[in-house]
Parts: sequence; structure tokens; C-alpha cells
Amino acid sequence: MNASSRLDAAFAALADPTRRAILARLASGEASVAELAAPFDISQPAISKHLKMLERAGLISVGQDAQRRPRRVEADALQEAAAWIERFREAVEANYQRLDALLEVMQRAATPRRAAGAKKRARRKKKPS
Repeated sequence: MNASSRLDAAFAALADPTRRAILARLASGEASVAELAAPFDISQPAISKHLKMLERAGLISVGQDAQRRPRRVEADALQEAAAWIERFREAVEANYQRLDALLEVMQRAATPRRAAGAKKRARRKKKPS
């Protein structure tokens, strides 16, 4: 799976609130399917489908502990998604900084004209009619 496909799979998996809640739970440590299903009012097969999607995206992995098959978060896949978001955030932030600089230049350029306009208006008011 190439980087773009991995990123697509990660964001598709993260698009669902149940899967995000599962990841949040796994962030505190590994858990079995039954432990992950407990807080949700959905069937165990539905939880298993969510887990499979998270596994395919590389966001979680399945361990082997005797007969228990605990799930755990895979930080590398999350890091890849976070890095993409950070690059996007940096680009947007740079755009805002350029806009701020342009607005500052425009405000400085407009200030002398406003002051001159205010003086003209004040002189007109002083002239007798």
C-alpha cells in the first residue's frame, strides 16, 4: 500500500466516531474485543467490523496473549496522518501570516490619507458659510 492509500485508509477509518472512540480507548492500553465493545450499544459483530477497518488502515494491530487477542494502537500510522495535517496547518498559517502582513501595509498606507481627509473636513467646518 503506497503512502497516499495509507493516508486515505487512515482518514476513512478516523471518519467514524465509534472508531475514534475505540482508538481513544486503546490509547490508554491494549484491550480485547469484549472490552472494546462494552461501552457501545452495538453488537459484537459491528465492533469487529470497526476493528477490521482500523486494522486495514494500519491504525491498530492484533496481538497474541495465550487465547486472548488484544488490540493495540499503531503509532506510526497515526503519526503519518498527523504529519499530513501538520503540513496543511503550516500552509494555512503561512497564508494567514501573509494576509496579516498585507493588511498591515494597507492600514499604514491608508492612515496618512485618513489624517489628511480629517484635516480637510475640519477646515471646511471652520469656514464661515
